[in-house]
Amino acid sequence: MTHSKLERFEHILSRLEFDGKIVVSAIAEELNVAPETIRRDFDELEEQHLLTRVHGGAVKFINLRKEPEFLRKMDMQREVKLEIAKVAAMRISDGDTIAVDVGTTTVHIADYLVEVNNVTVVTNSIAAAERFNLAIEEKRMTGKVILLGGTTNPAQSSVGGAMTLQWLSKMNLDKAFLSCGGVESGIVYDYDLDESLVSAKMVENSFSCILLADYSKMNQKSFYTICGLNELSEVISNERYPADWHGYDGTWTVVNGGNCK
Repeated sequence: MTHSKLERFEHILSRLEFDGKIVVSAIAEELNVAPETIRRDFDELEEQHLLTRVHGGAVKFINLRKEPEFLRKMDMQREVKLEIAKVAAMRISDGDTIAVDVGTTTVHIADYLVEVNNVTVVTNSIAAAERFNLAIEEKRMTGKVILLGGTTNPAQSSVGGAMTLQWLSKMNLDKAFLSCGGVESGIVYDYDLDESLVSAKMVENSFSCILLADYSKMNQKSFYTICGLNELSEVISNERYPADWHGYDGTWTVVNGGNCK
């Protein structure tokens, strides 16, 4: 039996309402159509805010901010990001082994290193690796940079995937410097599954974890969880945490014009 697009949409939304999550292959089999047809249907329904695509299927619509492209993000809140990165760079000591994830604030940390020696940098950010290499070339630091293996994401200037996680799983790190897509209800979120998994593994394998997050990230939720706020050693931001949050006085650092308070 051949189903019209409208009939397919009605079936998809009905199943979604009942099950909460649906899978492309199952819906394709039920409607006796190719999986590619269902994927296109899912894409169209997502554009109409009637569902949210996830790997292999879809869930009920979740109103989430979409991540801007990496280069465009670099220009957003730029001065604030530079101040946060400058303070983060002060947390790096001689002999440290550090992890740096993908972000438009963490990428600036290397720019503020001066006379730091024997530092090993582990990162999945191609852009950050280049900045740390420049710091070595300019003799502002000594040490080495390990760019994790994996599948490249040109839009984010990063690598990710199973190989990246496998490399990280064998490493013991002193400090992890993290970015995020948002922080809400004590949870740190990211937009991208691969990047969130890498950041979470950095948290798992690091002695201390430092989040770099400007205030625009507060009370914002994206789809993938990195970690809980209580797993962090420090949050560096440009403003104090929201008034209705409690218990972060000891871990929250506010930067202002290059100073901490």
